[in-house]
Amino acid sequence: MAFDEGLAERIRERLARRKNITEKKMFGGICFLLNGNLLVGVLEDSLVVRLGPEQGEDALREPHVRVFDFTGRAMRGWVVVDSEGIEEDDQLAEWLERALAFVQTLPTK
Repeated sequence: MAFDEGLAERIRERLARRKNITEKKMFGGICFLLNGNLLVGVLEDSLVVRLGPEQGEDALREPHVRVFDFTGRAMRGWVVVDSEGIEEDDQLAEWLERALAFVQTLPTK
């Protein structure tokens, strides 16, 4: 499964100044990790975002957002934002900030 390299590059640019960010190819796409914890990923042309259980539930009420069910079972605390929801740089930046706010609370792996 291919992933949108342009979206991955936009994420790289946004996260370039952050410390402890790594990339890893997984799920047929590419994921970005903070301190070893999954932060966001790119699957096809969509953004997978780790928000935590409460924020994840709230995000599902927003346009262009759906459940992340890669394994056939919904992954609580994760959402998929379709390409329409991240067309603008400020939209992408907001999702990245929301993911960072949660993942920064997790212990380093």
